[in-house]
Amino acid sequence: MDELRVIISGGGTGGHIFPAVSIANAIREKRPDAKILFVGAEGRMEMQRVPAAGYEIKGLPIAGFDRKHLLKNISVLLKIMKSQRMAKQIIKDFQPQVAVGVGGYASGPTLNMAAKAGIPTLLQEQNSYAGVTNKLLAKKAQKICVAYDGMERFFPADKIMFTGNPVRQNLLDKSMSKEDALQQFGLEAGKKTILIVGGSLGARTVNESILTNLNLIRRQTDIQFIWQTGKYYSESIHAELDNAGCPDNLKVMDFISDMKSAYAAADLVISRAGAGSISEFCLLGKPVILVPSPNVSEDHQTKNALALVQKDAAIYVKDAEAQRTLLPLAINTVSDNERLKTLSQNILLLARPNAASDIADEVLKLAQQ
Repeated sequence: MDELRVIISGGGTGGHIFPAVSIANAIREKRPDAKILFVGAEGRMEMQRVPAAGYEIKGLPIAGFDRKHLLKNISVLLKIMKSQRMAKQIIKDFQPQVAVGVGGYASGPTLNMAAKAGIPTLLQEQNSYAGVTNKLLAKKAQKICVAYDGMERFFPADKIMFTGNPVRQNLLDKSMSKEDALQQFGLEAGKKTILIVGGSLGARTVNESILTNLNLIRRQTDIQFIWQTGKYYSESIHAELDNAGCPDNLKVMDFISDMKSAYAAADLVISRAGAGSISEFCLLGKPVILVPSPNVSEDHQTKNALALVQKDAAIYVKDAEAQRTLLPLAINTVSDNERLKTLSQNILLLARPNAASDIADEVLKLAQQ
């Protein structure tokens, strides 16, 4: 095959962007000469993250529908029409042999226009409950790569391929010891460690569960905690901690850039149930308590969490109950070595370490058609 040209479209959150970049990197490994162009939504996270990963990106002025204020959707419709026109021009100029959609607003017009131009399309659905954009695009797609069982509820069974979700490649390097990781965070070796993360922006309920239980944390002599508050909440949390006094065994950070070390240090993780995070826990065999965010479309995080709970591969706490039950449950769990071992073994069975490479192979096959 002559020159390989691929469009990858989507974004909006880290959960869409990390897989997209991992797929691009895997294509580059197989075909170093490949020309890859990203198409994202203006003003969203991908417009910074993708160039930082070394790829060119074009932005569309697209936004999602406002389900609460229907009149605001007139401007949304105009943006969609404009985005369709721009996507058509991008495809005409770039001439891709294949287009990949990873979910998120921008993938709608891009993949729609690619399919209309007769270019084969591949979708990557990260969640156990398919997103609206991907459900609409599935009719015209050639291949749909999924990470959960039972996705024929949403997509034609003959197009589905079970690949798992691509994750950040640097997490695959398991060379760091727990002792080194603990030292990096200024924590004690030999103590059980709980890592609390609420996504890059933070998670209010998870944060409140910590703040209301500072005395319980203080009483744990053999357990220590690493807490990523998220940048959005960090100021108000630091003010509260100054007031109440921060327990010595609680390490507070607004953002952890080195997640590899944080995972290596942790015996147990408390997290939201985004598909990307779950794929990372599977790969690393990390025991996890999932607190799904109630503020996501179609409540897909709860469905992601329950898919693991059915296989005894994770523990699930409802957002509404987290303040009362989350910390006592985490302390009991991290102190129970048998339970940790079972959770770790069961979640490891769900890992798909070659997801990015497998998806890249499918992209190359479609391009050759």
